[in-house]
Order: sequence, then C-alpha cells, then structure tokens
Amino acid sequence: MRDYQAIGATWYLQGQQKHVLTTGKHASATLFGAVAPATGQIVITEADQATAETFQTFLETLRATFPDKTVHLVLDNAKIHHAKILQPYLEDHPELDLRFLPPYSPNLNNTERLWKWLREKVILNTYFPDLEAIRRAIARFRDYLTTVPEEIQSRLGRVAT
Repeated sequence: MRDYQAIGATWYLQGQQKHVLTTGKHASATLFGAVAPATGQIVITEADQATAETFQTFLETLRATFPDKTVHLVLDNAKIHHAKILQPYLEDHPELDLRFLPPYSPNLNNTERLWKWLREKVILNTYFPDLEAIRRAIARFRDYLTTVPEEIQSRLGRVAT
C-alpha cells in the first residue's frame, strides 16, 4: 500500500467533484496475505519491502498459523515467489504447496479480492497524512476481518466442505 491518495467511484454534484488532499510523497509498505476460504481465516503480515526474504518470513508465519497442515497457496508470478533463494526453504517444507496462476488472471486469487476490499473500505477517497496513518487504518481493517469470517467467505465465494 502506498501513501498516495486515490479517488474511487463516488457520487458528487455536477461541478463539485470530490478532492482528496495528498502529501506529495510515495512511501510504501508491503502486505502479504492469505485467506483460508473454507473458514474465512486470514493471515496478513507487513514488510518494508517485497523481497524473497520477506516472502519467506510470511511463509514461516503461515506454517506457524497452520501447524501440521498442508498450506496451498495460489500465487501470481511475482519474481519474489520464484526466487532461487527460496528453493532450499521450499524443499525443506513440503507442506507449503505453491500454485502459480497463469498471467492476467486476477479474479482467481482470493487474496486479490481481499486487497480490493481493503482498498475500497480503507484507502479510496481518504486522506492519510503519512504512511503510519495508513498502517493504523489497515490494522483496524485487519482486526475487523478477524470478527467476520462469514462475510469474508461470502465476499470471496464460499467453498463447500
């Protein structure tokens, strides 16, 4: 998430378009996330950068969250997901099953739907004076998500068990 502001779809009177202040900076924070569609449980971590090392830290968080389970991750083809530095780690942890989507298939990844929801509810049409304010807003949204697994399932498409 970046600290520049964006205007989403909104209604306004003709000639009175909504304006959102901006700081003129473009700092960013990286979010890694996963959704368990069958339960609505989410795991979200934040990092300063999107690197193979920070992605591996996220994988470790997933393993700790779901011990003794196989974790199936549906991923896009970002370079960090395919990094050679990850290969030894993935070989040591066969319980991590990484599946890669074909290019240009954003609707097949539940986490992308979660990010869209986050942008709609937190980022769009809102002024944040700095990156820390965005982080606090994201943390509140993440806390909210832990209380509504049924809504997560509904928004992401309930999976029959």
